[in-house]
Amino acid sequence: MQDTTLHIRQLGKHDYSSVWHAMQQYTDNRHHESPDELWIVEHPPVFTQGQAGKSEHILAPGDIPVIQVDRGGQVTYHGPGQLVAYPLLDIKRSKVGVRQLVTHIEQSIIQMLAKYDINAYAKADAPGVYVAERKIASLGLRIRKGCSFHGLALNVDMDLSPFRRINPCGYAGLEMVQCKELGGPQTVVEAGEQLIITFSQQLGYQHLVHHQGLAAT
Repeated sequence: MQDTTLHIRQLGKHDYSSVWHAMQQYTDNRHHESPDELWIVEHPPVFTQGQAGKSEHILAPGDIPVIQVDRGGQVTYHGPGQLVAYPLLDIKRSKVGVRQLVTHIEQSIIQMLAKYDINAYAKADAPGVYVAERKIASLGLRIRKGCSFHGLALNVDMDLSPFRRINPCGYAGLEMVQCKELGGPQTVVEAGEQLIITFSQQLGYQHLVHHQGLAAT
């Protein structure tokens, strides 16, 4: 029987590398009774390059560090004012396929934005969420031992100019957009609160347990 409890871990502002390694550690050490978790975080400026990433998509990183990571996808940008959410889920236990998980994540963002009368949508050939052909949320996952880590990044109220230093997700000239411009959530906190609701509904979690900060290891 699937455990319908989701643990929400509010990390606040936290550097990318330490959160990434904590995700790896949680995934490597978890067992069949380990709880599913959703980590909510905001990162300082960083470019992350996925396993399929090509160096030519990093145009002019300048003073922003580039980190090679173990998720799928190409290069993206994280920075202040962006909501980052990492679902650490045992998808083997819950019998959710990878493509199904991607769809659930996309739909949780789409439903959340619909509350603000924003008409967002997904694309079959380009993971993420879009509004009028501009990208508002990026998505990149890694599955290990039947469990997911990495996740989604939703632009809320941030400086979008660093995206022009890369080809976002490998697409030259892809224009980005953010919630604040569209009348959506005005802060990362508000966006996080709303996303937790729609995410838990999409994945069928009925009980939420809240934590502050990374778990002690």
